[in-house]
This record gives sequence, C-alpha cells and structure tokens, in this order.
Amino acid sequence: MQAEYVVVGAGSAGCAIAGRLTEAGKRVIVVEHGGSDWGPFINMPGALSYPMNMARYDWGFQSEPEPHLGGRRMATPRGKVVGGSSSINGMIYVRGHARDFDHWRDSGAIGWGYADVLPYFQRMEHWHDGGHGGDPAWRGNDGPLHVTRGGRGNPLTRAFVEAGVQAGYPATPDYNGKQQEGFGPYDMTVWRGERWSAAKAYLRPALKRENCTLVRAFARRVVLEDGRAVGVEVERGGKVKVIRAEAEVILAASSINSPKLLMLSGIGPAAHLAEHGIELVADRPGVGQNLQDHLEVYVQYAAAQPVSLYRYWSLLGKAYVGARWLLTRSGPGASNQFESAGFIRSAAGVDYPDVQFHFLPIAVRYDGKVAAEGHGFQAHVGPMRSPSRGEVTLKSADPAEAPRIFFNYMSEAQDWVDFRRCIRLTREIIGQEAFDGLRRQEIQPGAALESDEEIDGFIREHAESAYHPCGTARMGRVDDPGAVVDPECRVIGVEGLRLADSSIFPRITNGNLNAPSIMVGEKAADHILGRPALLPRNDAPWVHPDWQRVQR
Repeated sequence: MQAEYVVVGAGSAGCAIAGRLTEAGKRVIVVEHGGSDWGPFINMPGALSYPMNMARYDWGFQSEPEPHLGGRRMATPRGKVVGGSSSINGMIYVRGHARDFDHWRDSGAIGWGYADVLPYFQRMEHWHDGGHGGDPAWRGNDGPLHVTRGGRGNPLTRAFVEAGVQAGYPATPDYNGKQQEGFGPYDMTVWRGERWSAAKAYLRPALKRENCTLVRAFARRVVLEDGRAVGVEVERGGKVKVIRAEAEVILAASSINSPKLLMLSGIGPAAHLAEHGIELVADRPGVGQNLQDHLEVYVQYAAAQPVSLYRYWSLLGKAYVGARWLLTRSGPGASNQFESAGFIRSAAGVDYPDVQFHFLPIAVRYDGKVAAEGHGFQAHVGPMRSPSRGEVTLKSADPAEAPRIFFNYMSEAQDWVDFRRCIRLTREIIGQEAFDGLRRQEIQPGAALESDEEIDGFIREHAESAYHPCGTARMGRVDDPGAVVDPECRVIGVEGLRLADSSIFPRITNGNLNAPSIMVGEKAADHILGRPALLPRNDAPWVHPDWQRVQR
C-alpha cells in the first residue's frame, strides 16, 4: 500500500492536512489507530465529560508522579478516535493572543507571527456570531470549521460577564477578534447542536474523494532509508507491514505520540536513544523536551437559587437532556455549557492576558462528580504561561508501551505566585454585585483558606490539567540545537519527513489549543504543497494602553 503522502494521526492538524492535500489532488493515506467518532457521547456537546474518560476514545495516558503536586499522577487524555482530541475535547475555540505568535516568530519560527497566521485562522473558520456581536473583519465566514456561540440563557452565565465588568475589566464582544482581554461570550466548535470536529470539517469531505484512504492501524515507527522517510511501519490485525510514501511522511499524532514515534525511529537525543538500543538517525536533543500544559483549579460556589444545571443531574434529568438532544439537537445537550469567557492580566506590567476563566453553571468535576451542596457554579481558572517545562521520553523500545510523561508542574516559584493571584482575583470577581442573590458560600477552596500557605496547599491537592499538552518538538531555526522542525514543519536532519501538530509550538498559546492546532495543519499543508503563504494581515490587536501601570 502506498500513496504520495502518508499522514499519521487523524486528529486536529492531521485532518486539516489530509483535507487540503486531497483537495489539491494529492493521493493521501491517513493512518489512525482509533475507531469511529459516530457515538452520541462524542457528538452531543453536553456529554463532553464522557468520551475523555472512556478507554474506547482516549489513549489513557498518565503522567509520572508530579513532585510539586504531592506526587499525584495526572490524567493526560489524548483522542484515540477519528478526529483525535477534537472529538473528545471541550469544544472551546480560542485562537490565542496575537503576541503568542509574535513570540513564536521572534524565537525562530519565521513566518509564524500573528500577521502570518491570522489569514489561516480566517481560512479555516465559518464563524457564526449568534447575535452576540463581534469582529467580523477579523473572522472567517466560508471555511470548513463551524464556530458558534451558546445562547447564554442561564442567569449564572450572564452574571459572570457582568461581574467581570463590575470588577473593572473590559467587556469584549469577540476575544478571537481584535481584543482578547476582557469578559464576553465563548466560541465553540458546535454546529446545529452537534460537535463539529476536525474530522467533520476536513476528513469526511476528503474521504469522499477517490484520492484519500483511511487506514485503521497502529503506527510503530517511521521507516527511514539513507536518511529519508519512505514510509510508516504499522500493525494491524496482529500483522506488521509498511505503508510507503512516494513524497513525504507527515506526523500529526499529538504532542505525546509524535515525539514518541520520532524517538522510536532513531530521531531524538542520542544518549536517550542509546539507552534503549535504538540506532541513531538524527541527533535532535529537543525531541520530547519543552513539554508545556495549562493547569487550572475550580473555584466553586453554592448557588442561592435552583438555577444551575444540577437540576438535570439525576437519571431522569439526564434522560430528558439526552432524549431532547436526540430528537431535536436542542436543549442543554446542544451546548458545552462553557458559554462565558474571561481573559485578564494578573498584574500591572503584564502586557497581555495571562489568566483564563471558563465559567460553568454547575459545580462539577471533569469526571462527572458534582459537589455535595447541590446547586452551584464554578470558574475554572489558571495561569496561561507557566515557566515550568517537562518532557516526554521512552520507557523502552517497544512501540506498544506508553511513553514516560513528566510535566514538572509548578516547579518554578513564579507558578505559585501566579496561581495565588488567580484564586484571589476569582474571589473578587464572584464577590461582585452581579452575583448578589445568586451566590451562597464558597465550596472550594473555602473562605477559611486565605494565607499563601493555605492556598498553596489547595493548589497542590486540587490543581488539574486543562489538557493542553504541547511543545515537545518545537519549531525553530535550523541552526538551533533545541529545534526539531524548521518553519516549514520539516524535521531537521531527515529528508521527506514533516511534523505538524501541537508538538511544534515553541511556547504554549493563550487558551485552549484546538484552534491553533488546526491552524498548524492548515499552514503546514501550504508548505507541503509548495504554495506561497497567504498574504499577511497586519491588523494591530488591542493591548491595554496603560498595561505597564495598571492591572485592569
């Protein structure tokens, strides 16, 4: 079996690459280990907590014990399903801040500044403002990825934005437009009441073309001959075979599996590969390094009125939500319920937002366990640019064995300073007049926890991943020893091999990572096809005019 291009991974970036390459007439084979994305737990937005906790859809990765979080092993969900993590994520759509991408450019990812990537965000989007206003000139309106907004019908959801404004922060009609900073409505990858994954946007149209084939198989390694990638070794039905690539192999297997595949193929830190008896093809010390993520805590309150989603948490309530969604694609099940956003700066002197809020009108954990107090609400909050760095390494040379994942969370003193600010600023916002009559006592951390030491203890015990791992094969200059891919997504030191997914992020972006991961796939496709990049858009984003002196 062979094609011009073999794409490993039908996730956010891989689907976009397959879609654009086949659209251009190229023959493509997509290798995906996961199964179908047709299940109701995936397609009903309100059921988002289920697929990421199901072995059928998730690789089930866990971190090594994290020493700064009490030795806890942290869940690291990655989609093992057609659509990848875009089929199991929370569907929140955040491009990132303009200055995130300018940092990429300035760190060596030439051609990836915000002016360069904005046209790709616009090309991929089909944005629907839902009557909430926004910045149409900054958005796309004919791309394959539908982006919508929830109705914000819950009074708790509306109160959160009002409280942010009352606390002195700006309102923003479109955080994905000119002004990220402030409070306003969230965008979500939902269309007509269903999850709109990268598979629906790109892969399904591609598979209707004669030049695209989806192969369900487990990728073991990249096959290299004389320093060039010529195919992918896969296992299917207990048999190992090679799928050959006439032009290039493209890895888009996630920030966990892509560096694993590179190392199993002999591309990575020489000493580490030697430990496992893997023959060295290219010594790239940066493979698996620079691992980053977003941590968050849930600041929870009991509600003074029975207006939260808790009323649907009984078996009868869930049956009602599910039946209404199945019959009409409407009701609570048609939204991810993260409908109000907040992006703020944690202190004066921070030039653009470094704190993100997700507001949810119920007090519940990602595993589906609700707070004992019944009706409640919560704000997920965490710093966006942690200085801590971790790594993904091999446990053995066995492709079937999961890699060793060590985030090294909270290993820098600044992490603790930033997280304390996050919790205290959240309390101040929830304490505003907008929540009067809606707010009772603080469930967690609990009002009694006030000192730095008490808050640190809460963070250590309760901080959770926001499931945004990235950076493990970062993009940079060819002469940068820590870089793994060049600005055209070519793996440095190997011919015929590219990597395009969240692994290549030099630094984590503000907010959720699905949107920038798809953008990477879009832009990488143009590089693969040898097309000139889309013309830059030099629109200047909004930055607080007095950011050096004031926090809000």
